[in-house]
Amino acid sequence: MWHMFKRVINMPKIIDIGANLTDSMFQGIYGSSSKHQPDLGIVLNRAWGVGLQKIIVTCGNISDCITALKIINDDDRLFMTVGCHPTRCGEFVSDPEGYYQSLSKQIECNREKVVAIGECGLDYDRLNFCDKEIQKRYFEQQLKLATKYELPLFLHCRNAHEDFIEILKRNLDNLPKRGVVHTFDGTLEDARKLVDLGFYIGINGCSLKTEDNLKTVAEIPDDRIMVETDSPWCEIRPSHAGSKFVKTKFPSVKKKEKWEKDSLIAGRCEPAMIVQVLEVLAAVKNEPVENLVDLYYNNTMSVFFPHEK
Repeated sequence: MWHMFKRVINMPKIIDIGANLTDSMFQGIYGSSSKHQPDLGIVLNRAWGVGLQKIIVTCGNISDCITALKIINDDDRLFMTVGCHPTRCGEFVSDPEGYYQSLSKQIECNREKVVAIGECGLDYDRLNFCDKEIQKRYFEQQLKLATKYELPLFLHCRNAHEDFIEILKRNLDNLPKRGVVHTFDGTLEDARKLVDLGFYIGINGCSLKTEDNLKTVAEIPDDRIMVETDSPWCEIRPSHAGSKFVKTKFPSVKKKEKWEKDSLIAGRCEPAMIVQVLEVLAAVKNEPVENLVDLYYNNTMSVFFPHEK
């Protein structure tokens, strides 16, 4: 089963630009309860088995950065972002300069592993975690890290497109590189504005939920798309519009308490499931999946790993 995709595509090269591998689910912990043994190593082996060449581990605060380093330091296929998620920007408030310097230190001490600033941006769907003004202030503050270290951005935008674009435009001339807006689920007009500003669009299962999503994704230029899973979130569920185009099925157990090493857990997305994202994209764009794999791989390499090209 794990080599099915390799038989379809000749030596695929895939990069997952966003996986939350620091999440406790990969340690078998859900909420505060342990349900099964830690299985991140098994999850990663499945990922390499379907053709993933690299995975960028998403960090949403300082704590994530510290945990991520423990995961990635012994594997030259794993990299990370450094930043503060908009819903966590309240962490800046008590000591803004100290928090900024802590982010800087994470970058300076790990230059070979840090490939982007983020996850940063705006999230107006979850203002209960952090209000708009704090989000905007410290989103803009983090853009200075991109300038200082000449790194691309790994961006988050939820129900905040107008303010998001305004902040990016105001700082655009100072950004040495652009980056990607991940888990994109906006309109085609939103996507076009971002592309016009030089940004890429990150597509995962949450980008493929509705028929409108599929129509939008079909029109985004392929040379501006990257693929991701946002593991352990954003799987393509049977109720999603994109699910009808999924060809690769993985064995799974319905309950996490019934964990098996050769099966996925229903409801927990893994990097290996990126092949399903590619299959949906190929279907809605009416393109051979082999062509898209190569193109999306090259898009990602040019932004996050330019020295390897």
